[in-house]
Amino acid sequence: MIPITTLTLAPSLDSATTTDRLYAEGKLRCSTPVFEPGGGGINVARAIVHLGGEAKALFPIGGPTGRHLTELLIAEGIHTDPIETKDWTRQNLHVHVESTGEQYRFVMPGAHLTDEEFALFEQRLPSLPKGSLFVVSGSLPPGISIDNLQHLLLTAQQCGLRCIVDSSGPALKACLDIGNLALIKPNQKELAELVKRNLDDPNAVKQAAMEIIAAGKTERIVVSLGPQGALAADKDAVFQVVPPPAKKMSTVGAGDSMVGAMTLKLAEGAGLLDMARYGVAAGSAATLYKGTRLCTLEDTLRIYQYLCQAAVV
Repeated sequence: MIPITTLTLAPSLDSATTTDRLYAEGKLRCSTPVFEPGGGGINVARAIVHLGGEAKALFPIGGPTGRHLTELLIAEGIHTDPIETKDWTRQNLHVHVESTGEQYRFVMPGAHLTDEEFALFEQRLPSLPKGSLFVVSGSLPPGISIDNLQHLLLTAQQCGLRCIVDSSGPALKACLDIGNLALIKPNQKELAELVKRNLDDPNAVKQAAMEIIAAGKTERIVVSLGPQGALAADKDAVFQVVPPPAKKMSTVGAGDSMVGAMTLKLAEGAGLLDMARYGVAAGSAATLYKGTRLCTLEDTLRIYQYLCQAAVV
């Protein structure tokens, strides 16, 4: 299998808890918090390991929160390559309100990275195996510009890495401007922003995806369509994969689970349809639980088998 490395520039230590009601000023009695690693690339690596694969996570850490984050990743069997930074790793809070079923996500700013600290990440790239998959996922922390991100991605490509990007807005556009990506996963709104027009029907989404592929920006696009699953495209084919109906308990981690599953399939040499089915299955599996839980292998395989038997759209 092709080696996989993920990069998370703004990791977090996530805590999840529940409370009966949410109201102003009173003391809100909460359940014992559950701590989990957080951040786009970190969750992609975790999802890959949950699904039976292997991945190395590259990320900055600082302070006690950073050490706790690393300990949690090691306990899950993730190969870690942390880089020490001056600022502490951020801590996010996820609260599920029992009486309403609502979920609140309190997301703190990422820890600031200096130019010297960021340069250490680029110095890691030549040591990664040529032809391996390099997943850049998550937000940019304070101190890191779009130009920094572009330079890092160019360096990765010059080192022979196949780059997968899961981002949005200016960061995603900047990565596509470089081109020659292996995979991107925008949602429908993000895709519309990239092509600068409304995408109100499936044909419009398909056309926009094919335009980006034809321009050499990326080899594959998988567009998240919410309850309608995802539209997957490469230069040869387009498929829509629709998941089975299920009650969603949380959407936290669904996108990262999807990217992790698709990356794992790419590492195994799978085709577009199989990759998309497994990605939709893992993303759907992550919605079955409260809090910040990612996909499980059992749930993902059950949904994947359903999708393999469903008609191809």
